[in-house]
Amino acid sequence: MYETDLTEAQWQVIKNHLPNLNRRRKNSLRDILNAILYLNKTGCQWRYLPKSYPKWQLVFYYFNLWQIEEIWDDLMIRLTEMARVKLKRNSQASVVIVDCQSVKTTMVGGLRGYDGNKKVKGRKRHIAVDTQGNLIDTIVHCANQHETKTLELLVQKLKEHQFKIIKIIADAGYRGEIIDIIKTKYNIILEVIPRNKVKEAFAVQAKRWIVERTISWFDGSRRLCRDFERLLENSRAMLLVFAIRLSLNKF
Repeated sequence: MYETDLTEAQWQVIKNHLPNLNRRRKNSLRDILNAILYLNKTGCQWRYLPKSYPKWQLVFYYFNLWQIEEIWDDLMIRLTEMARVKLKRNSQASVVIVDCQSVKTTMVGGLRGYDGNKKVKGRKRHIAVDTQGNLIDTIVHCANQHETKTLELLVQKLKEHQFKIIKIIADAGYRGEIIDIIKTKYNIILEVIPRNKVKEAFAVQAKRWIVERTISWFDGSRRLCRDFERLLENSRAMLLVFAIRLSLNKF
């Protein structure tokens, strides 16, 4: 057993949300999920998963299948809602904070671009979190695409599941006509909080620091220190797996 494996309490929380749980199979879904969590945390290659787990081909099959069937999305949403209710908050967030993280890709290939501001060749992780730092939704795209060009796509995804959102908090990178677009099309206020005007002085920006903290948590997963995935969809799925792990740690 590894430290990344689910405890019995965590398994009881998540098992009823897995598809076809009671179907007879050689390897249990718990072992498969433990293998995916191990890979997400340690950053090892699929082929180098410990022999105590099911064969890596089977583990990758389920990881990819659950990405295609949006099982990862469903698990993340359900666990986030449960974690919020546990804190005696509404299950759905009304305020979210958004930001982007540019990360380098590897030689594995796939779509990528160059972020001239961050001097990074790779991809951007565009994330939305609630006021507790829980990941609400995310998209992954080429680093050369500006965040204002992809924010509307992220808002569309948010509205599919989070019907109560009334405000989005962002940094100055989201200023401009996108504020009016979000207000007109989705009836959501996009509040831009600029940086401290005094360059020599550092100050934590109200609410914005929450999404920065969540991004810093990604460094706790070696698989997320860079983007190792060939497909954008798999890159996004790895973020969802990480968010699921964070939510499970609260149970």
